[in-house]
Amino acid sequence: MVFGYARVSTMEQSLDLQLDALLKEGIPQKNIYTDKVSSTKEVRKSLSKLLKYVRDGDTIVVWKLDRIARSLSHLTKLIEDFEQQGIHFKSIQENFIDTTSPHGRFIFNLFASVAQLERDIIIERTRAGLESSRRRGLKIGRKPGLSKQALHKAMLAERYYRDNKLSIEEIMKLIDVGSKKTLYKYLAYQGRRKCIECGNLFWDKRQDMDKAYCKKHKKKIKPD
Repeated sequence: MVFGYARVSTMEQSLDLQLDALLKEGIPQKNIYTDKVSSTKEVRKSLSKLLKYVRDGDTIVVWKLDRIARSLSHLTKLIEDFEQQGIHFKSIQENFIDTTSPHGRFIFNLFASVAQLERDIIIERTRAGLESSRRRGLKIGRKPGLSKQALHKAMLAERYYRDNKLSIEEIMKLIDVGSKKTLYKYLAYQGRRKCIECGNLFWDKRQDMDKAYCKKHKKKIKPD
């Protein structure tokens, strides 16, 4: 079977362009899954349902690659998982990505190589930066609170998180953090906030972590 996936970043945006393109590919409406959520958010309910439903021999079609993947490394991981499950993948706009054909698989392998090279470069630079910090007397240990060591990790965590090129697990490994709770504590210290009205993520150190509003809902903040 052939399935489609479409996504826009906000509730106000329309899915019509993507839906029309998927329907023109001959995909039945009932086989099209949609999300209205930012690309930076890890949880996409409809995509999760689709990935659980597809089986060996099925094909997933998207309008553009950035509708399904958060980054090149995320795209590579998705397609590698598809290949292991015998699932094909195709992009309408980037028609060179079509794992149902030998040429499409060859192009994807090139993308995968570039993604791995990018990860290797990031890891090498991080290790060099940590080694440089150690030589200057900045110890990278697991101490509570935001000491110099923790602050250094928080800055690295923010940089890699906002680059959107590595998974959460890869960031944790790179900066030597043992739990997601600690990583998100560092990100919150650096200004990562979640709007209490809509749940969207944004960055603003000035706002309280438990009472944060995105730009759209900031007008609802009442002065003390």
